[in-house]
Amino acid sequence: MHRIITLCKIARLGNISYLFALICVLLLSGLSTAVNAQQVWPHERAIHLIVPFPAGSSPDLLARLLATPLSKALNQNIIVENKPGAGGNIGTRLAARAAPDGYTLLYTINGPLVTAATLYKKTLGYDPFKDLAPVTLVATSPNVLIVNATFPAPTLSEFVSQVKAKPGAANYGSVGPGSASHLAMELFKHQAGIDLTHIPYPGFPQVTTAIVGQDIQAAFMVPAIAMTQIKSGKVKALGITSLTEVSALPGLAPLASQGFPGFEAISWNAILAPGNTPPAIIERLQKELSLIIQSDDIKAKFAAQYFTAAGSSPLELTRLMREETSRWDEVIARLKLSLD
Repeated sequence: MHRIITLCKIARLGNISYLFALICVLLLSGLSTAVNAQQVWPHERAIHLIVPFPAGSSPDLLARLLATPLSKALNQNIIVENKPGAGGNIGTRLAARAAPDGYTLLYTINGPLVTAATLYKKTLGYDPFKDLAPVTLVATSPNVLIVNATFPAPTLSEFVSQVKAKPGAANYGSVGPGSASHLAMELFKHQAGIDLTHIPYPGFPQVTTAIVGQDIQAAFMVPAIAMTQIKSGKVKALGITSLTEVSALPGLAPLASQGFPGFEAISWNAILAPGNTPPAIIERLQKELSLIIQSDDIKAKFAAQYFTAAGSSPLELTRLMREETSRWDEVIARLKLSLD
């Protein structure tokens, strides 16, 4: 601003052309408009929070838990919009292409931010690191390794031993190629040195039915679904995929503490904005969300969904995205997997 004003003064003193003077006026006017726009945000209109998954899904539930307190903090309505499809890629693409004015935000899981760019190199339609502006990590949750309740392996080590004894005889289920449940098991297979045959299913209900019916022997599953089956006695848990124990999942030991150090396959949720959203807006959002996420009320509500409240700076979220991309790119490359 100061530099533009100085140039305009020089133009006036040096009797530079009317055209240059007009340019100065336009620059000042445009800058003033941009500053004013940031100052009034978000009082202009409602904020749309895109969730690229169906209503009732885990990310949808958590997004709606945040929407009410965030609406109060910003003194503006927040409209949660479900835009499911292509594993979250469709809604994420819509958010990435939205105007960077703070009135469109994205609530998503790690897949569209971490593995999608590698799995859909030709058809994705957005760059997670260029077209989106990280705001904050929201919550994390490990996956649970489950087997049929009658499977003769009460511990993880015995499960691995039995699978090793009959390579390729056991099957595991996932919710599709490239899904977190698929990649997590492939990472575990590689680290454990075991051979399991992959059988994809349309969703976790079908995976659950297959395990209970003994069509498959194992699967990594989100806790919100796995815990219901574990409590019913239909399946049993052999461990979770976090590095440390999780208070929301008492009694379940990490695979990392059962002979597989460093094994980790975490599901996480985050909020982002379209790329080039003004830093002042990102900063305000991160500040308000940090307070909300760390509140006792939200922590308790997240724990009921088997998630641990997190929170982060935009830089920390960017770093997490890059680390996770590197980790899962290795698995995808080993599988020679492409979903284009």
